[in-house]
Amino acid sequence: MGAQSTTTNEESDDQLYRCVGSLTISRAASTQRELEAIPDPLTIDLSGVEKIDTVGAWLIYRTVRDRGARVTGASADTDALLKQVAEADNPAKVRPDQRPAMTRTLDELGGWVADAGRTTVGLIGFLGAVLLSFAAIIRRPKRFRVNAVVQRFDLVGVRALGIIGLMSFLIGIVVGQQGAVQLQQFGAEVYTINLIGRITVRELGTLMTAIMVAGRSGSAFAAQIGTMKITEEVDAMRTIGVSPIEALVVPRLLAAVVMMPLLAFYAMLMSLLGGGIYVWIDLGIPPLTYVQRLQEVVPVSDLWVGLIKAPVFGFIIALAGCFQGMLVQGNSEEVGTRTTAAVVQSIFMVIVIDAVFAVFFSQVGWI
Repeated sequence: MGAQSTTTNEESDDQLYRCVGSLTISRAASTQRELEAIPDPLTIDLSGVEKIDTVGAWLIYRTVRDRGARVTGASADTDALLKQVAEADNPAKVRPDQRPAMTRTLDELGGWVADAGRTTVGLIGFLGAVLLSFAAIIRRPKRFRVNAVVQRFDLVGVRALGIIGLMSFLIGIVVGQQGAVQLQQFGAEVYTINLIGRITVRELGTLMTAIMVAGRSGSAFAAQIGTMKITEEVDAMRTIGVSPIEALVVPRLLAAVVMMPLLAFYAMLMSLLGGGIYVWIDLGIPPLTYVQRLQEVVPVSDLWVGLIKAPVFGFIIALAGCFQGMLVQGNSEEVGTRTTAAVVQSIFMVIVIDAVFAVFFSQVGWI
């Protein structure tokens, strides 16, 4: 297709390269070699071209761009294609320009604050919908789904006894061991019992139980409801006149609120048991003395503090899990994202509410 002439152009000192026939991808390699073999300055004659595609046009355009070649004899269609190729020659940035560190930090902080604000507003709206569903159930008790609540009791409570019991037992041992190591420096090992009793009953029993329930049941709530959203089961409920809030959210909320105090009390007992075994083996304090000392140093108000916080934590965990589950849309990857968000959100709110409770009980004298 290509005919190369090494003679000098009559109008200038340029070397002439005349293209004849097809200038397409099938001849791209040979055309490229022929163009590279011709010295500068170069003139490309396209008057004999019968067929040209974008690859051929790119070769001509690149030669013009890189070597300063001139093009002559191009038809209207060929000239239009060359112009389109030239307009498309816009280098893309593989890596975006680096912004200043302060700008990036402020941008990320602003995005986080905006997301937190949207989540808070959505959670408050979801809470309002839940309260309206509770009011509707109170007006019409027949709409209450007892079987669904009982099934959630099994998920939230019974099946969690093993992991919560083991965790609490080990926490009791760890608190006793760390407390004894520090108190031995002052010859006050006996006060290890005070440490175990008060921190377990007042704080750790309920708080660690809430964290475990958030990671276990809160994530399960988000994943279950999220999967139902993807499979359009939630939309099917609305179609047949069943409220998803009443059928899916309310039973889970009630189960978490009812079971959390029981699980927290169980965790307290297991922590005290673990701490008692440790002080008996390591410090030589017999179980009877351990129990008597607990009765002396742990006020009943500590037990009430732990049990009052438990149902609030359960409500928050279930609310966050169901809220994130209801936000799932699009694909299965969203289920994992929302499940993670449910766990993080519920644990964060539990810790914040726990701090609020600590200040409140301190103000009312339950120290």
